[in-house]
Amino acid sequence: MGFLDNFKKVSESPTRPKSGGGAKRFDVADLYKGPADTGERVETAEKPQLDEKLRQAYFWIANHAIISPYYDIEYNTAPAQNFSMGDSKAQITLPSDQSYSSYVLLPLLNLAVRRRCLLVGGPGRGKTAIAILMGVLSGYSLSEIRRGIQHGQPQMTIADLLGNPLPSTLVSAQSMEDVKIAWRKWLGMRIKIIDEYNRIPTRTQSALLTVMGDNYAELYDQIYECPESAWYLTANDDAGGGTYQVIEALRDRIDVVVKALHFNTRFLKELLMRIEGGIQPEENVPPQIIFTAAELDAAEKEIVGVALPDELLRRIEFFASHFEFFESGAIQLEYMTKDTVKLAGMDFQIFAGEQTGKDQIADLGSQTNNGLSVRALMTCLVFVKAMAYFRGAREVSFEDIRQIIPFVLHDKLSINQDSPFFEQKGNTALRSDRISWIRRLFDASCKEYERLNLDKENPVADFEKEFEKGLEGLSENETRDRLVRMERLLRQWSKGRKLYGHMFDDILKVKYLHQRYTNYLAWLKWKQ
Repeated sequence: MGFLDNFKKVSESPTRPKSGGGAKRFDVADLYKGPADTGERVETAEKPQLDEKLRQAYFWIANHAIISPYYDIEYNTAPAQNFSMGDSKAQITLPSDQSYSSYVLLPLLNLAVRRRCLLVGGPGRGKTAIAILMGVLSGYSLSEIRRGIQHGQPQMTIADLLGNPLPSTLVSAQSMEDVKIAWRKWLGMRIKIIDEYNRIPTRTQSALLTVMGDNYAELYDQIYECPESAWYLTANDDAGGGTYQVIEALRDRIDVVVKALHFNTRFLKELLMRIEGGIQPEENVPPQIIFTAAELDAAEKEIVGVALPDELLRRIEFFASHFEFFESGAIQLEYMTKDTVKLAGMDFQIFAGEQTGKDQIADLGSQTNNGLSVRALMTCLVFVKAMAYFRGAREVSFEDIRQIIPFVLHDKLSINQDSPFFEQKGNTALRSDRISWIRRLFDASCKEYERLNLDKENPVADFEKEFEKGLEGLSENETRDRLVRMERLLRQWSKGRKLYGHMFDDILKVKYLHQRYTNYLAWLKWKQ
């Protein structure tokens, strides 16, 4: 087999065999059964399931196109083997289950869920190349993709980005509505690539923000409705710098950040063979891993349908609750947030003297300058579902959450560089290694969750379950009983000396439920 033939070879299905596989004995009853009878997903040699097609695309890109021999998203079915290297005792882990390169996997998941992915890395790391491959996988020709790439540069105007008014209509127009716009073709594509977005002028960034955030472009009071798209932006650094500082609102629209990993020089022979064979990966994508628009739509629907168990959702809630609370920033409880301080234009260090004596190492919220937005939380939920779907599961696992959340929150959690946590031995590197930092935050949150035994002893969750049953038919005595139990819980909590972020959200939830029952009780009295 020649190099080109081997280059275009796609992994055989199934790429992720299930346990208990192998040949199955024929049973005539099988002729009368369909997939609904067992709940199993049926693979066919002619047309694999969409999650299987995603995995085939992943392995072709990782093993042939980009050559990313890294497995930084690790899964294990048995204890992994670990080795310590060097004076720093750097850990090398050999995963016992199928694991993945974030540099290939995250852009592919972004394609499936049609979100916004930022590829970060130095020049020549393949950021634009992998974005182009995503365009080819979505069914566009190479020429269409290349013409559709928007190259950031300091002179880029809004007209360069969006389009121009037709001169003839400018002369004859009686109103702005009469002006016709020659819109740029890239606006109508399902894949949108913005190369070096941090070189775009601030004013043009604002126009880009509208397209990214609201799926429409506007010029001369004319509106162009854009289709739902998977976005790929590139930058040479992840600090928001460049020719122009990236506006905060635009950075906030980015859903997942992926670092372009370096090229492993032990694979230099592969590059030599490409040169000698005149092979460009983007020109030789196997047709069997190219998706139609309908397939991508269907894959997104299947991803949304992946189940997220309540017990895992609660762990995500608990993790997210640590960061927004800032006790010394306000008098009224509801305003004790980092956002209150930020909106006032004040430095957090001004409040250092007001600290209540909490253990700044144990308090996970002390490591960040902000909390998490609704958008960031929704993106987390989408990508953990996508991760489970990619692995062939129909229910999110704990490890899916642990592996994906750091990439989604990479740019969403701002590090508090003054936190004493980073002064501890071995933690200094976490200031720059954000993926490991966020994963450790999640691990620490889960340890605290288990220490508090919240899976079994969770009175707020019990109140929630009662309330979700509805208020219809609830008697006055039962309503009063629930109000008393909430007040008793708050009184119990008030005896504690320290207040942490997870308690802040719980207290406000109890106050919310108490107010709902109070209003209902007033209605019952009026009804009498």
